[in-house]
Amino acid sequence: MKIRFRGLKIGHLDTGKNNCITDVDGVKIGHVTLDYQLDDDGEDYACTGVTAILPHGRNLFKEKVIAASYVINGFGKTTGLIQVNELGVIESPIMLTNTFAVPAVTEGTLQYMFEQNSEIGDTTGTINIVVGECNDSHLNSIRKLSVRPCHAIEAINNAECGPAEEGAVGAGKGMVCFGYKGGIGTSSRKITDEVNDVDYTVGVLTLTNFGKKEEIRTPLENRKEPGLSETTDGSIIMVLATDAPLSERQLLRVAKRCGIGLGRTGSHFSHGSGDIVIAFSTANKVSHFSGGVTESRTQLRDSHIVMNQIFAGAAEATEEAILNSLSQAVTTTGRKGHIVHSFPFAKMD
Repeated sequence: MKIRFRGLKIGHLDTGKNNCITDVDGVKIGHVTLDYQLDDDGEDYACTGVTAILPHGRNLFKEKVIAASYVINGFGKTTGLIQVNELGVIESPIMLTNTFAVPAVTEGTLQYMFEQNSEIGDTTGTINIVVGECNDSHLNSIRKLSVRPCHAIEAINNAECGPAEEGAVGAGKGMVCFGYKGGIGTSSRKITDEVNDVDYTVGVLTLTNFGKKEEIRTPLENRKEPGLSETTDGSIIMVLATDAPLSERQLLRVAKRCGIGLGRTGSHFSHGSGDIVIAFSTANKVSHFSGGVTESRTQLRDSHIVMNQIFAGAAEATEEAILNSLSQAVTTTGRKGHIVHSFPFAKMD
């Protein structure tokens, strides 16, 4: 269950209908989860997967969304972020997986986009695929390369609006957070401009795989329960979506505030941690085939009070998404009999 149903309310802003990144209209989430033994003696295990985030359900190459990324600590192996920050758009599904699966997921996403767009690499330019990763090698036999291109395609085809699965699913299947079972978590916040009678939504999805047990903070602090006391620095990918009309520069500012929510949970952005934010707005679409010399967009004023609410929403939704990844995850067994326990919320009293 989500953290709110355990009596823990994060922040002051209201959540969206499903408290999920898909509360941003049009955004879709899809997972493929791999969970099976790879050999007879139980040494090797596929405990991994793929998660796809679609900014909208139409053709993303032809209708790009405004985007930015922010690297808090760069110990990560992403694809596509250089071009995102250079051109300020995303033109493919945003894909999440394990570290060594980035090439396979990139290939599968390319194949999916080729099927939709015969022009790519032929009569028009190439395409920029965005993939983020975390290292799930404690539970997953990462060297076996279980994730294949077909799994990326399947995750995209599985994508739906509405409540998204969380915890040990998709790319989060093998992830560990603060020594307990982590994975996929999501949350959202409603932003209201009462003067102009306009509502916006900020949603965040996280792939959590960071932190040592002793670093965990309120409201989960001082719990002496079975968890991994010694873990690697780990990583987190944070994907932020909003329907507020923001430029790529403004999205970069909002993305930085996700680090506040991450810090509130206890992270200090370790040397070996890849802490990366990918942010996009669905308000303005950029046509690939527009023949116009100029283009016009509407965007929020930087000095408007709504911007501060969006900053707060990014921080709150990130913090709650991380806690939801812990709250929704279940105890998981992986390679070499490794077991990572779910966080013992029942014993928090």
